[in-house]
Formats: sequence, structure tokens, C-alpha cells
Amino acid sequence: QVQLVESGGGLVQPGGSLRLSCAASGSIFRINTMGWYRQAPGKQRELVATVTNGGLANYADSVKGRFTISSENAKKTVYLQMTRLKPEDTAVYYCYADITKYSYSNYRENYWGQGTQVTVSS
Repeated sequence: QVQLVESGGGLVQPGGSLRLSCAASGSIFRINTMGWYRQAPGKQRELVATVTNGGLANYADSVKGRFTISSENAKKTVYLQMTRLKPEDTAVYYCYADITKYSYSNYRENYWGQGTQVTVSS
């Protein structure tokens, strides 16, 4: 089994910062991509940022210049540093991982964390 465990959410004032972390564990041969999605009430889940195991990052336009994604491959951990937060960033943030579980197979599976709430409000 593979588990993704998130931490770091909370309540922050507009303009503030938060750092989210997500650690993967379990039967993992290779993590191909890790990242973050978010879902606000009444809206669909949307991409925030992803990073490949080669370090290539991709961001939603709405967070470019404010959020930074990074990873520690050896620790199977991804981080999301969020700065200049806005009320519209309020959502449940979900960790995502595209994983190859076994060395003898190229089969890839997607996994999700349980979500962590980020609330931006004064």
C-alpha cells in the first residue's frame, strides 16, 4: 500500500505564508511526479503545482510567482511554500503522486492524500 500524509495547513491572514508538506510511504519503486491540487467549496478540484522526479515544476497561472513547489526525492516528500496568500486560495489542498510501485513493471498509479484545509481570512 502507498500512503500520502499531508501537514501544514491552517488559518492565515491575507498576505501571509504557509508551508505544506506531503510524505509518501509504502511500496514505492519510483515517484514520477508529486504535487498539489486544491478544491474550494462548490468548485472542482484544480491543479496547483506539480514537480517531476527530475525537478521540472509546473504551476497554475493563479499561483505563479507566489507559490513554490520543491521535493526531496530521498525522503519521498514534496513541499508547497505559499506566500502572499489571498482569500481565493482558501481550499482543501490534496497531495498527489504518480508512482511506479515495482521495478519489474512500468505500470503507474495515482495516489491522493486525505487533504489539508487552508483558510485565508482576516
